[in-house]
Amino acid sequence: MNEISRLLGIMSQLRDPKAGCPWDLEQDFKSLIPYTLEEAYEVAEAAELGDPDDLREELGDLLLQVVFHAQIGKESGLFDFESIAKGISDKLIRRHPHVFGDMQFETPEERQLFWEESKIAERQEKGKSRRESLLGSIPKDLPALMRAQKLQKRAARHGFDWPDLGPVFEKLHEEIDELKEAVTLGDQTHIQEELGDVLFVMANIARHLEMDAEASLRGGNQKFTRRFNHIESRVKDQGLQVSDLPLEALDAFWDEAKAIEKGNASNALMSPLITSDSP
Repeated sequence: MNEISRLLGIMSQLRDPKAGCPWDLEQDFKSLIPYTLEEAYEVAEAAELGDPDDLREELGDLLLQVVFHAQIGKESGLFDFESIAKGISDKLIRRHPHVFGDMQFETPEERQLFWEESKIAERQEKGKSRRESLLGSIPKDLPALMRAQKLQKRAARHGFDWPDLGPVFEKLHEEIDELKEAVTLGDQTHIQEELGDVLFVMANIARHLEMDAEASLRGGNQKFTRRFNHIESRVKDQGLQVSDLPLEALDAFWDEAKAIEKGNASNALMSPLITSDSP
């Protein structure tokens, strides 16, 4: 708690009208949005890479964003860090009666339903319309793939879902055919709409597989980057630029990168066997 107090004091000094930092003084809730989002993604990347020191540092950067918002709220008489902490503490206790109270849930589904109903009740207490959509509380500014999966998950909890993965794959093929037709017609608006439908169904497949679509795509991005870096390295060894070589040559380097990754994976699988046989 001493370090939290120290951090709050540093932020207060940075925002001091006379002796503070000009850049920090210029910021407001809206101007901080891109920085807050960036820090959240850097936390996610550090967690995926499994580097605890990097994760600790990135969590600190994200905490700074919370403290920054809290200081602006305090200056405006709206809220402060204490009220933020109190609010989330109260919410956690309220939404976990099976931990902090006597309520018992028979299944994970019952627990999740209670959580959703609690959120609806809280919004109603704040004066939100009782007629608000079941999807209304899902933030519109989430990354599109993540929001798609959340929309589908919420609808599924209320019975709007296919019973298994089979019909979802059928829907994917249907949407791909419609995308091909739109491409043939050359209508850019229609193409964009149909491409959105394909991506939406792909997010639904991820949900049925109990996979995080956003994390899966981040993994795909990392794989592509890793393999393309290999291409760049091999081209550089020849004293050339990537654009100097035909696609066939670049594709051969890509296949080489895949083979190297598969070889490393095979070695990783074999290493426990080798270790276990060692004296």
